Amino acid sequence: MVAPTRGEQMAYPRLYVDFLYYFNVEQDYYECHEVLEELWLEEGRERFYQGLLQVAVGLYHQRNGNLGGAVKLWTAALEKLAAYPEPEWMGIDMAGVIKETEARLAAIKEGRPGTCGTMQIRIVDERLRSAVRQRFMAEEGE
Repeated sequence: MVAPTRGEQMAYPRLYVDFLYYFNVEQDYYECHEVLEELWLEEGRERFYQGLLQVAVGLYHQRNGNLGGAVKLWTAALEKLAAYPEPEWMGIDMAGVIKETEARLAAIKEGRPGTCGTMQIRIVDERLRSAVRQRFMAEEGE
């Protein structure tokens, strides 16, 4: 997967926009898994999508008290996302996603699983932010 350089136009996949909507707005990590898994399969099992998918499913496990599952998934996610060293990738703050996931993993390993709270993926590309906002407005209109 080749991400566009700054200033280059990017059409984001609808399922990616949906993933970010469910992640940031609804915080429905199960639905995040559903939509991103579909995109992951369509895109030839791209590691970027798999890493984000594992972050979301780890949050789902954490929310439901399955801390072992969260640790396993976040460890795997960090391994995959390390292949994307750019601080910004596919319109999101990759460095922030990695840092936040590392912090959650450390908190669980240090016996502080309840200190994590919610997680947001910072969207750095205005076009992507607008697409997620439009997705939210469409959901509100239904």
